[in-house]
Amino acid sequence: MSPHIIEPVSPASRAVIWLHGLGADCYDFVPVVEALQLPDNHGIRFIFPQAPTRPVTINGGFPMPSWYDILGVSPARAINQAQLDESIALVRQLIDEQCAQGIALENIVLAGFSQGGAVVLCTAVSSQLPLAGVMALSTYGPDLDKLLQDYPVLQPLSVFHAHGRFDEVLPLSMGRQAHDLMQAAGHQTRWHEYAMAHEVCMPEIADIRQWLVERLGL
Repeated sequence: MSPHIIEPVSPASRAVIWLHGLGADCYDFVPVVEALQLPDNHGIRFIFPQAPTRPVTINGGFPMPSWYDILGVSPARAINQAQLDESIALVRQLIDEQCAQGIALENIVLAGFSQGGAVVLCTAVSSQLPLAGVMALSTYGPDLDKLLQDYPVLQPLSVFHAHGRFDEVLPLSMGRQAHDLMQAAGHQTRWHEYAMAHEVCMPEIADIRQWLVERLGL
């Protein structure tokens, strides 16, 4: 399935590639674009890819949209690494497509919620590309410590980490650990936490807006 794309009114000069979470679809974060209340001439192309539908082990093997299979949650999330690698390759392809259309790497943001956030974090670290930044929303970093060792910082990434204090799907500690690992590796991180569960809230959207304006020079 092709990504859902929202084109700006003015010619696109920037791009945000935004991945949904487990069991959701490419339209999940479309309402957030309007809620951001960006300037009319923002020039941002929003790209929302769709995860393939496949059996998910922790969901009793029931098929659902998933960037990778989750095999277990204790003591740490066990995942299908090959499927994660496929999803990383898909994001890399989307980045290449935007570059081919004239969008500079420095004007591309990767964003993701929950499982989608894990994919974009891993993509950004392993690609070592000079991206505008990463939005890691209510997410974690699968084997992030090893990934950061394998791919040392060439140019620090700007990373917006956000998590809910009452998240029962991905505990706050998992998000904080990903932030701390990125920070310790030398990336430029910002930590935000909110009085919410596994979701998005308006104060978070306001902070995302401010961060996007800063990172994309709006």
